[in-house]
Amino acid sequence: MTWAGDTRLAAGPEATWYLETAFTPGSHLGTVYDDPATPVVVTGVEEVTTLRVPSGRLVVDAPWDDDDTWRYERGLPTRPPRELAVRIPPGVHPVEIAWTAGPYEFFGERFDGVECAATRLRISDAAVAGWEAGLGVGEDIGRLPPGGRPRFGADHNVGCFADAGAWTTLSAPFRTCVDGRWEPRDSGPLPDGCERISDESHQADLVTFTAQSGGVVWLGRTETGGVAAIVVTSGMAGAKA
Repeated sequence: MTWAGDTRLAAGPEATWYLETAFTPGSHLGTVYDDPATPVVVTGVEEVTTLRVPSGRLVVDAPWDDDDTWRYERGLPTRPPRELAVRIPPGVHPVEIAWTAGPYEFFGERFDGVECAATRLRISDAAVAGWEAGLGVGEDIGRLPPGGRPRFGADHNVGCFADAGAWTTLSAPFRTCVDGRWEPRDSGPLPDGCERISDESHQADLVTFTAQSGGVVWLGRTETGGVAAIVVTSGMAGAKA
């Protein structure tokens, strides 16, 4: 049976093109700002680590925000994380980043313009037949403004994938601030500014990634409706349907 999703969640032509192009090395994702002659090129797709999700329930959210930290330190309840409504197969899944480069000059100095185009949790190697916005638990697409997409916010431009069943333990290291200073996190630093927090009692992980002001979560569906990939785009790319 061929999958047919909710048309209100379906990615439009521009978002579909971006999601497919961002993970195709050598492709062009537009041009450098104020320099239409210089392309932004996808330089590669890097697997930065793996993520254990034993519960099959996935959080895609900021690992913390300023209000949550304030409430956490005072013993007050914090907001629930943005858990996706869709379930994924329990197990270990690769976390991948699509990198772009768009060289530019600023005050006479040259920069390589390397940026994260999108971050992907690869669930399977099956082909993606279509993309749709990923709803969170309790979210209603009918309540969004026309053209709006469900998304998460990120006060500090950091998002994460995490096992929902171990969220309390996994997110705790991001909420500990003493005398106005963040406590060091035993996170096992990863390349490219990512972090990985583990909870061995649950055999579960949290992995952070860059998310400028938050991001839109996209589900890559197979022909039968299974989820092959979960991708986060942010900034302009995340806002376009």
